[in-house]
Amino acid sequence: MSFSNSTPSPLSVVIACGGTGGHLFPGIAVAQELKARGHKVTLLISQKKVDAKAIEKYGDFDFRVTEAIAMPRIPSLALFGFSVKLYKAIRYCSALLDEVGADVVLGMGGFTSFPPIYAAHKKGIKTYVHDSNALPGKANRLTSRWCHKVLLGIEEAIHYFKPEKCVVTGTPIRQELVPLMDKEQARQLLQLPMDRQIVLIMGGSQGAMNLNTLVVEAAAKCPELCDFLIITGAKDYERICNLTANMAHVHVIDFCSNMAAAYAATDLVIARSGASSLTELAHMGKGALLIPYPHAADDHQAHNARVFAAHGAAHMIREESLSADKIHSFLQETFNNPEVLADLNECALRLDFPDAVSRIASVIESSHN
Repeated sequence: MSFSNSTPSPLSVVIACGGTGGHLFPGIAVAQELKARGHKVTLLISQKKVDAKAIEKYGDFDFRVTEAIAMPRIPSLALFGFSVKLYKAIRYCSALLDEVGADVVLGMGGFTSFPPIYAAHKKGIKTYVHDSNALPGKANRLTSRWCHKVLLGIEEAIHYFKPEKCVVTGTPIRQELVPLMDKEQARQLLQLPMDRQIVLIMGGSQGAMNLNTLVVEAAAKCPELCDFLIITGAKDYERICNLTANMAHVHVIDFCSNMAAAYAATDLVIARSGASSLTELAHMGKGALLIPYPHAADDHQAHNARVFAAHGAAHMIREESLSADKIHSFLQETFNNPEVLADLNECALRLDFPDAVSRIASVIESSHN
């Protein structure tokens, strides 16, 4: 499929993107692109805090709030309550589609996408769902039955859908990461040394304590090799600060509000392998040591990490096999061999879809030309 930028008549597009940052920020990026092309966009979000912050930051969009509904296990006593909530959500979405005169509904993934897509399908409205993982979630596999096209962030996911429905578009990144920052400027901003190699550690919002501990132990083994920038998360910040109080080459922050600077300032990354993180690593051309979150649904982070490892963009170690010695060995091998680091970074960049947001917008427009 070609991705032309020819603009058809203005469309009314509803984007369901609430629930997590991994759905929300790509959805907002698509909304910004569609709005720039002259289309009307309504964003359907959940009641969660991450979504509420978006309303404050992107106040020029029409946000509508609906209840986030998670599918319970089957069999489950919660199934009846879920069915009632789902029925109400579909009715709400059906009324919303009529109100805004929707021509298109795009779901950015998760079960929040199902009610508006199902309601739109019943009305004969064009529907799309985007999946950013190598192993699509059960909700998206279900939702895809009522979709005109399935948009994929990772090509390997095509095996889980009807191939004729699939279009590989990549996953949009947060707009604040699009302009690449200069390394020296980024290090000045984060107060990091100019003459050292630096590894960025980001354990994600879930389950980072063990990873943080092992990284600190590895850092103690190699003060001469590199500096460490650890984003601990709020819960683990004080503990890691205490552990690294006498380690001048370890820099600890609880949260980073400027990830563009964090990526630009650092040379290598140790991270979980959620789809959003990998999308950003590819865009920034950063090689990584990936430690999949062991409790992710269907172990999907391991599938993501295997794709990046297979393409030479990362090394993968399961958390149950992780040790300070293995982290230390990886850092030594990478930083002591410039060609190894260069290969990792180059392979990561090859996985980037810099025009992902444009591709998605063009797919939506093409079905109405």
